Amino acid sequence: MDTVTADGGSVSGRMTGLRALVTGGGVGIGRAIADELTREGATVMVVDLDPATRPDVVADCADTTDVDRVFATVRERLGGLDVLVNNVGVKGPTGPVEEMDPDAYDECVRINLGSAFRCARRAVPMLRARPGSMLNISSTVGQMGYPYRSPYAASKWGVIGLTKTWAMELGPQRVRVNAICPGSVDGPRMDRVIADESVARGIAPEVLRETYARQTSMRTFVQTTDIAKAAAWLSSDDARFVSGQVLFVDGHTETSRSTD
Repeated sequence: MDTVTADGGSVSGRMTGLRALVTGGGVGIGRAIADELTREGATVMVVDLDPATRPDVVADCADTTDVDRVFATVRERLGGLDVLVNNVGVKGPTGPVEEMDPDAYDECVRINLGSAFRCARRAVPMLRARPGSMLNISSTVGQMGYPYRSPYAASKWGVIGLTKTWAMELGPQRVRVNAICPGSVDGPRMDRVIADESVARGIAPEVLRETYARQTSMRTFVQTTDIAKAAAWLSSDDARFVSGQVLFVDGHTETSRSTD
């Protein structure tokens, strides 16, 4: 039976005994996932680049040396790993393709794809032991275009490509690999996206915010807790035969075009 918490939620304990690593777990979606896995009984280690978020390990997950250090710490503190959540990501630059700074483009792709690759590379030998699972955080624009956000869209499509490929590679060892595609998630990060797009396109922030909400059939923004609950299910044995799947938690996005 699930345990009812003080805030009216429920905890099943389905992650009890599992060891999890959440990258980019200091704030936002990553923090919500780390908190939810902990609530469900997992022992969670959080990695983040910003020491102000008070992660367990401060590291750049797009840097090979840093990632090697992270997984040495995982082995030392946790003794192994059952769940990897690749959540690191940056929004990248905003603007039309002909005005896009190539270095800014490359940096966005380097972080969003490079961090997932480097962490998966080190995690897989540990995940095979249980066997465990990997969850990659993509985006609704990982399967549709996103005007004025070329590098972000490219990298999030790439995350899904890695998910499908690794699910095929690791399936024979019973290691599961899935992806979650959040929609527009309410919070400071979305505020920054809207602010940058407002400047780049000369559109009032309040107009953009309303348009983003109307992109979905449910006409609303997603909360970080919605993503976290989906992550807990996919990472648990309740989803033991779910692999190679892309789960949209977005209120059904109809378009990613914020204006005509």
